Amino acid sequence: MASSDSNTCTFPGCDRPVPRSSSPGRPPQYCELPEHTRWRAWKERQRQAQEAERASAEHTGESEQGTAPPSPGAAPAGGRGEPVTAARLRADDLLTRFAVQSEQLEATLSSATEAFATMTDPGAAEAQVEAARVEGARQVAEADAARLEAENRRREAETARRSAEKAAAAAVEATQEAERMAQEAIDRRDGAEAERDRYAREHQRAVTERDAAVAEANAGLAAAERRLAEQNERARAELAHERSESERRSALAREEIAQLRRERDEHARRADEAERSEHQARDRSERAEERTRTAEQTLDGERTRLGAELERTRDQRESEAAAAAAERERLMAEVGRLTGERDRLAGELDKQRHNAEVTLSESREAAAARLSVLQQERDHAVERAERAEAERGGARAHTDEDTNHQER
Repeated sequence: MASSDSNTCTFPGCDRPVPRSSSPGRPPQYCELPEHTRWRAWKERQRQAQEAERASAEHTGESEQGTAPPSPGAAPAGGRGEPVTAARLRADDLLTRFAVQSEQLEATLSSATEAFATMTDPGAAEAQVEAARVEGARQVAEADAARLEAENRRREAETARRSAEKAAAAAVEATQEAERMAQEAIDRRDGAEAERDRYAREHQRAVTERDAAVAEANAGLAAAERRLAEQNERARAELAHERSESERRSALAREEIAQLRRERDEHARRADEAERSEHQARDRSERAEERTRTAEQTLDGERTRLGAELERTRDQRESEAAAAAAERERLMAEVGRLTGERDRLAGELDKQRHNAEVTLSESREAAAARLSVLQQERDHAVERAERAEAERGGARAHTDEDTNHQER
């Protein structure tokens, strides 16, 4: 029996009122439409969230389409490279199935409760036989005790169903936590790849600087050799042309040769500096390569750790699914036990009803027998009364005759 107090249906997009029940237990949250149920409301909310996320992603993609070109190495969404998303979808499907089975179990428990309430009605037994009122009262007391026990079992089943819902919510939270950890791992991997690219750029820059230093050193040596050749040629020409001034020119030539030697030493020193610069550039390049190898090893270790974390998450999700399956089996066993208890109570009630009918039939037969005996006794009494009346009438007639005879 529903009261006049009502609330709004919690199904997405529905504003129908929900009548409040005066019976004990959890109040209803949905209207009288058969398609507005708990798991369908959950599926509708999931669908709306996915549509909103898809619309947001499409809006973001349209806004970035003209500015950022697509990455050539990006994997397609929903492909075989996203095991976490596939596992989340499978977990959503399993949770949906669990919600359907929970709702079916709730409907079965509600039917069992209604059957128990119907079985505990003592009105029929009281209307059939009044003579067996004491026995009927005892049977009603036993039925009330059975109803209370069934109500307690229904409450225990409701508690178990709520625990299962909490376990399902915990499984959803664990899935979201796994997705968050996977996203953090992907961000760390992107950061490691960016660091590796930076090291690669530094290595390329060091190689470029080394090549530039080598080219500059080679250019300096070529220029020095060219100037030395020109100066030697000019000295030989001057010695051949001014042989008369050989002493003076020889001294000048020695001075020039000394100058050239100093310049050659200077060029050799510059060549050594260039070679040292080349060695330093080579050392920087080797250090950059070492940092690159270290970054790659770190990235491999991170990938291994992420694989272990994903495997652990997968094992945890499988264990939670196994626990949910075990809980479902236990609830099904409880439902079977309640069904057997209901059948036993129904058999006992049928037996008691049969006994009451037998008792009523025997009472009716006894009453009919007593009524027949009373009818016979009444007939005998009437016969005796008629005989007595006849005898009294005969006696009165005889008395009147005696009186008349005496008078005469």
